[in-house]
Formats: sequence, C-alpha cells, structure tokens
Amino acid sequence: MTFHYSWQFSEKFGFVKKSHLENLSTDRITIRVLDGIQNILPYGISSNLQLERSNLTNAYKKNELEFATGLGLYLLSAMIVDKAEPSESLKATTVWSYGLESKVKLISSRQLDHFRLGQNIEPEQELRAWPGAYFLMEDIVLEAHGSKKWGVISELNQDHTAIVGLNYRLSNTKDELIAELAHDLKQGQRELRKLVGMSDGLQCTSDQSSVARHFSNVLFNIMRGGIFDNQYHIELKDLKGYLAQSNRIVSKIQSKFLSQLPDRISNHELIERVRGTNDLDLIRICVEYLPLFFSRRHGDPSRPWNKFSIETKNPNGSRKHYYEGNWRDIFQNWEALGRSFPRYIHSMITKFLNASTIDGYNPYKITSLGIDWEIIEPDDPWSFIGYWGDHQIIYLLKLLELAQAHNQQTLSELLVERIYVYANVPYRIKSYEEIVFNPQDTIHFDHLEAQVISERITLLGLDGKLVLDSKNTPIRCNLTEKLVITLLTKLTNFIPGAGIWLNTQRPEWNDANNALVGNGASMVTLNYMRRYVVFLMDLYQEQHHHEYEVNHFLKVLFDEINQILVTYEGLLKVALTNRNRKDIVDELGKSGASYRQAVYAQRDLRSSLIDRNDLMGFLGLTMKYLDHSILENRRADGLYHSYNLISMDSEEIKVDRLYEMLEGQVAVLSSGLLNPRESLELLEGLHKSSIYRQNQSSYMLYPDRLLPRFLDKNTIPRVFIDKSTLAKKLIRNGHLNLLLKDIEGNCHFAGTFKNVNDLKEALEQLKATEYGDLVAREYDSYVEVFESMFHHKAFTGRSGTFFGYEGLGSIYWHMVSKLLLATQEVLLSMPIITTQDRQTQKKLINHYYQIRAGIGIDKSPNQYGAFPTDPYSHTPAHKGVQQPGMTGQVKEDILNRWAELGIGIKKGILSFKPILLRQIEFLKNDEVFEYFDLTGNVQKLNLSQNELAFTYCQVPVIYKVASFSKIKVVLKGAVLDIEGSELNAALSTSIFSREGSIDHIVVGIGPK
Repeated sequence: MTFHYSWQFSEKFGFVKKSHLENLSTDRITIRVLDGIQNILPYGISSNLQLERSNLTNAYKKNELEFATGLGLYLLSAMIVDKAEPSESLKATTVWSYGLESKVKLISSRQLDHFRLGQNIEPEQELRAWPGAYFLMEDIVLEAHGSKKWGVISELNQDHTAIVGLNYRLSNTKDELIAELAHDLKQGQRELRKLVGMSDGLQCTSDQSSVARHFSNVLFNIMRGGIFDNQYHIELKDLKGYLAQSNRIVSKIQSKFLSQLPDRISNHELIERVRGTNDLDLIRICVEYLPLFFSRRHGDPSRPWNKFSIETKNPNGSRKHYYEGNWRDIFQNWEALGRSFPRYIHSMITKFLNASTIDGYNPYKITSLGIDWEIIEPDDPWSFIGYWGDHQIIYLLKLLELAQAHNQQTLSELLVERIYVYANVPYRIKSYEEIVFNPQDTIHFDHLEAQVISERITLLGLDGKLVLDSKNTPIRCNLTEKLVITLLTKLTNFIPGAGIWLNTQRPEWNDANNALVGNGASMVTLNYMRRYVVFLMDLYQEQHHHEYEVNHFLKVLFDEINQILVTYEGLLKVALTNRNRKDIVDELGKSGASYRQAVYAQRDLRSSLIDRNDLMGFLGLTMKYLDHSILENRRADGLYHSYNLISMDSEEIKVDRLYEMLEGQVAVLSSGLLNPRESLELLEGLHKSSIYRQNQSSYMLYPDRLLPRFLDKNTIPRVFIDKSTLAKKLIRNGHLNLLLKDIEGNCHFAGTFKNVNDLKEALEQLKATEYGDLVAREYDSYVEVFESMFHHKAFTGRSGTFFGYEGLGSIYWHMVSKLLLATQEVLLSMPIITTQDRQTQKKLINHYYQIRAGIGIDKSPNQYGAFPTDPYSHTPAHKGVQQPGMTGQVKEDILNRWAELGIGIKKGILSFKPILLRQIEFLKNDEVFEYFDLTGNVQKLNLSQNELAFTYCQVPVIYKVASFSKIKVVLKGAVLDIEGSELNAALSTSIFSREGSIDHIVVGIGPK
C-alpha cells in the first residue's frame, strides 16, 4: 500500500489536508485508519501568548464537536486578559471532513496510544483544558488496486454567522460544499500558476526536473520579493495612498494634478506626465513606487523583527500592494524579477539608492512604506546595529548592469538628474581614531536624531526619514553622486593587500563569519569593487557630459583619495611593507572621517563639479590598486583568499591569511580580472580542494575540520606552569579564580573564561592582591599562552563553532549557485577565436554542468534529502537539505536558467544564443505548452519533436532544431522572418514593454 497526503489552501474554506490510501496488491485489504490534525489553536491566542504562556492558554481551551455534522469547534472560554473585567471570545477555529464517514471522531490527542495498541476508542464530543485535535477513525476495505480518499478542512477566526452557515451546509448540502471546495482549490492552483507564469516560471522541455526546479525557483523568488500587479499598469488610488504616506505636503500640493490622471495608468505614461510637473519630489516618489504584491516578510529568522507573513489582501478584500525584507535579500530577488519586468528596473535602483545614507551605507530593512534600521534592545541578545558592505556593491551593480543592458540612455540621463535623496539612519560612524582604538565598536546610535526623525515623520510622512535641509526639504543628488559615494566609502576602508576593512559592526555576505568584524578585511567586497569600477569606466566612457555635480564635501573626499592613491602608486611595483600599509590606511581613514563629520553637521550642502576626465583617471588608478591586492591574495594552490585577519599598532598593519573559502573564489571569478584559461584553472583547483564535498558532489563554504574533544581543550602546557611563579603560588594557596589543578597534575584555566578578556579581567583583579608583582611580570605570558591554546586570533565566528547553516561541514546552496552564475558569466563573455579557446569553452561548460548537477536537480531524494526540484538553504554534514525556499539561491538559478536558454540582452537588443543548452532538453514527443497570456488567460501551443518552449516577459518562445539560425516573429496578423539570432530594437522593446503585439516567437537553433 501507499499513503499520500498533501496540504492545500482554499481562499473560501481555509487549510485543506488531503489523504489518499492506495492498495497496490491484487488482494483485498481491510485496514483501520486514524487520521487528522492536532495542536489546533483557537481564536484569541497570539504567537507571543502561545510561546510564553502555552500552559495558561490550555486552561482556557474548549473543544466541541457538533455530532450530527462532524464539525469541530475550538475556542476559548473567554479571552485571556489579566483584568477584572468580562472579555467574551466570540470566534472559533472550525474543522470538518469528508470522505471518511466515521462515527468515531476525536477532538483531542488523548486516545492516540489506545489506537496504536489496538484498544477501544471512545468518541469525544466536548473537552475542556485540552489542546485541540481532530481525528477520524474508520475500518476501510480496499479491493485489489482500490483506493480511498478523504480530507480535513480547517479555518480560523469564524464567527457565529459563518459557523451556523457551515454547519447547515454540512447537514443539508454537503456534496455541493465538497464540489465548491474542489473548485476553489483548483482556482487557487490556477492563480498560483498564473503568478508564476507572469514571472516566466512556466517552461516545457524534455528535462522535467529542470522545468519543475525553475517553477519552484520562480515561485520562491516572487514569494520573497513580490510580483508586479497588472503588468505595467498602476491603480491611481493605490498610488495616491503611497504618495500620501510618503510626503503629505507633496500629496496636498499635487492633489489637483493627481485628480486629472485616469484611474488606471501605465507606468511609462505616469512618469512622462509627472516629469511635466517639474516637482522633483513627486517625480522621485512616483519613480520608486513599486506595485508589488504576494511578497512575504522574510530575512534571517533570528532577527527580532522577522515574522513570516504573506499579506495579499486589504481588509476590504482588495489586493494589497506590499513588500518587506532586509535590503540585502530583497534586491537580489528583484534582480531576477527585473528580467521579466525590465521597465521597473530603474524603479528598483531608485528604491535602492534612496535607501542609502549620505555616509555611503544602507539600512537593514526595506519595505513598501520606506526604510527601517536596527536598534539595540537590551533584553534581546540578537539585537544590534551596524552596516553590511558587500551586498551594497554587488546587488546594486547587478541592477545597474541590467539597466544598462536594456536602456543605456535612461541611465545616462540619471547621471545628471537630481532626483535621488539620502536615508537619514540615526547611526553615526565614529572618528578614525576611535575606530582604530576599537574597530568592533564603531557606530554610535544617535537617540536625539532618532527622536527628531520620529517627529518629522509625524509632520511630513515617510520622507521624514530622509536627510532634510534647513527648509525641511530632502537634500537631492544625481546618480553620479550616489555611484561615487558608494565607491569612496569602500576606499576609505581599503587596506592594500588585505581587502576592505570590516569595521561597521556587521560581517559581509556570510553572517556566520561575524567574529571577523573589526579584526578582518574582505577580499570578497574588493573583488566586487573591481567589477563595479569596470562598469563605471564603461559607463562614463560613453557619456557626452564633461562635468558632474556632487556635494562639495564629496568632491573634497574625491580629491583627497585621488591624491593619496597618486602619492603611493609607486609602491605597487615593489613589496608593500606593513608600515606603508599603515600609512595608506591612516590617510584614507582620516579622509573618510573628515567627510562624515562634515556631512553629519551640515543641513545645507553646496555643490562642486567632478570633471569626467578626472573621474576616468581616478577609476583607472583605483583599478591598479584593486588588481594589485587581488593578485597578492592568490594562494599557492591557485585559489584566492576570501578574508584576511589584520593586526594594527601605531606603526604597522600586519596581514594574516585565513583558510580557503568558497566566497573568495566566486568573487574573483565575478571580478573580471581572470581570463577564461585562468578561470578554468581556478575551477579545476577548487574541485581538487578540501572545499569539495564528495558525498554531495558540491562545495562547502570552507573545509570541514574536527574541533578538539572536550578533554583535549584547556590544558595549560606543563612547561609554562613549571616556569610560572604565579601559577605555583596560586595552586599552593588554593586560589581558584585564575586556574585549577586536576587530579592528574594538569592545570586548566577557570571554566568561566570565554575569551582572553575574561582572563585579563581575572589578572587585573589579582593585581590588587598579594600577587600583584607576579601578575605584572607574567601578565603578557599568560595572554600569550591563552592565545596559543585557543587560537582566538583566527576565530571567524559561528562558522567555526557550529555545524549547520553556514557552519562546519555545511554546503550553503546560495553560494554554490553564485559559483554557477560566475562560471556562466565567464563562459558567455569569452571570445572564441582559436582552437584553444574552444577547448577552454568546452571544459568550462563541463564544469558548469558539474556544479549544476551538485545543486540537486539530478540527485535522488535519498542523496538530496528532499524533493530535488525544490531549492533549500543548506546541507549540513550530518543530514539532508534544510530550510526549503529560505535562500537567495533561487535568484541565481533563475539567471542561470536564462543563460542556459541563451537569453541575452545588450544595448536594448534581445538575442537567442543557447551555447549552454543541452540536446536532452528538446522534446522526444509532441506535447502541449500551457502558459498565461498578458491578460491572464490560459493559452496553448502545440509543440513537436525536437522543440521546447518557455516564456520571456510572458511572450512564448519556441526553440526548434534547425539547419541554421533563424527567427520567426508571429505578430497579431503578420509574420516576420529574421536571419540570425537577434531581434531588432523595436521588437525587443515591444517584448520588454509587454505590449502584447507579439503572439509568439519561433527560434531555429542551428548547429553549435
């Protein structure tokens, strides 16, 4: 026999658990079944109440069964309040069933063991003070190859009217009720497929695993980042609400203009009309407006603000436009979404940049209602403040690259147009001297400024969170200023040969390496900076403007950093000393601190001009420094360092290398520094390295290693004890606060010590006792022996001390997919000129599919640990994959899928060049491809052998094996034949704009 069950969700009826029992044999089988759900919560219990006072809530619970209909009711006898006043509970959770006409129904879990032991079970009709459950028991007879199906349906927050109506239908029209349920479930499935189809998640190829995985990737991507409503059309009512929340003054001033707009308007037309007002704040707010829905609140589950939620409807039943997430996650999901909705890319960039601060960073959280930042909560050990860094560079850059590929002209205009603003996060980065003194405590939370911001929000709206001038008007800037400040901020923390100093209280991409904060430098960020600089050089090379307006203090910072780089340029040709390194870091750091001090203090900023030639020269010089550091971080095994440890004193900065990490290899591949052959050598070295995990055919974040056994830790070398007069005297006197001696004669530090600071505190306390002179003489030797025993200097954080997530032995699938993306980018950017080039390309393709196979699509459920068609967060060493969908991997895999299908966009031209596409993808038999058109209706295309199909911007594309490359564009009433593999600009724009003029496209795929 087999038993199947599934959870489905009905708009009208709630949560639906379906069960299916099937007899696979030729014999008749009789079986006793007990099935249902348990731990049912009644109305009126909040999550905090359940977590903190669940035993108290049990005392209020009441479970009832309407015996005639089998309807279960789960309620509180009264609302749980600590006040001497009545508080009725007038709603309940309901559960009912179909398919098993059992006379024995249970409304608790009390008798489950009776069933397991074959004992009698008594029906339950009313119970008090028990957690709710709903179980059916029945003896089922299954004929040969027969089956039985049933379902359990539960719904929340039902009032008397709803419950009486449901009970009536169960008694009188149950068959109609079940049919209505089935129809609603089918409608829900259709709506879900429609959402996925809107974001190009539907494909039809012979590789069903890849098709299913792409569907899952797109589904999780839009659940994290949202999906755009109504194509590119905007509901005026929703826009007005957003504007009123953003800036009440602008909303009031522009009320007449807004009243003249149609109730439904395209994004393109809206921006055109708004630009006619010359109201920069109105333009900004409308440009960054993103009518997204279906986005779940997401991020690190440990964060105090993060609670899973998908809010799809407003209280009145209308669709709710809303998104929320930490900014380092949500923008990566928007990158993939932007491929299907490219006309919103500039809005995404605007949202990103308007959330950046005037000192060059981004806050923690982005929502449709603005930005938010972390605060210190004394009772929550997870709460903290600080800024991440590498996400800021690479995620912004990916959006910029996407924008440039689709429409470089718009990006060029924004370089001079002053429609951007600054987020006023009440963090104040300390002076350079304070950062050097304690690089782990570098940010002050300005409580006074936070209060001022709160008052401005009350007065102005969400724009109260922006940096305002003396007239309470947002300080504005152009795209050039935003791009330059992002780069300069990183350069003020540049440590030559080591990376970007991690001194803003937060780690980089890998949150588990949190102990590197202050003590480390990131080569990951530096590699992405190189790609960023290459992009800026290409962008400004094409511009006709000779000067760009920026705030005066930024121009001063630009000039100072440029002069520093010029002064020390000669050192790039010789061995850089630790003293040289310290000199450069001191000058860069002080310049950054001076800039911050100036812009924190000023509310009215005057402008200066940056010459384009000066900017190009600066970018070229910066590139030399970045390349020098990357090459210095090449390891003997051909891999590259990801993070480095730094030791700083008044004279020098020393750099210590850490073990190899996957992040560094991905970053250097993405940097563009390596040629294809060097990239291939890196991938070959990576496959041979200790990062590779054989049993999963994939790559860990770093090599696994065994931590010492407990009894092998914390034993002070006897030679040290023999030399220490202090130790001998403490032991002789029975003093136990510093060290203890065991029965075998070995000595150990006190078990309460967590790190060297605890040791130092104990030594300081001893200084005031009779042991003071001995402590003074031996203080340093105790610190040294402690470090030699525990090696805390090389401590990276949780990554070296736990065994899941990004821990020891773990594969973090997002980073593996980043590796896949980086490999794909190398492949697609390489010119094929010589026979050796073709051989390199072939080997890179083999590496691409080796990495891809390890991700899970081609694995068995036993090896993968779950259904291989679903993305998961990580695979620890001791079990299968964990946390479905909780990963940015889905974005990378969507982009890789487009690369496999050969989708390319350059200078606004869409091309189809599938050099990565495998022959096995083409259909072996005729099939029908179902997709959703731009109006939301299901359409079908008949496919033949040696064809496959997908949608791009919801336009169906059919690939067919052909003798040469040719494109047939089927329009509404006409057909265009195009030689080659590229569309023209007009057709490409039509697709990107989702105009609906193209019915479908047929692409003949010639020999590779």
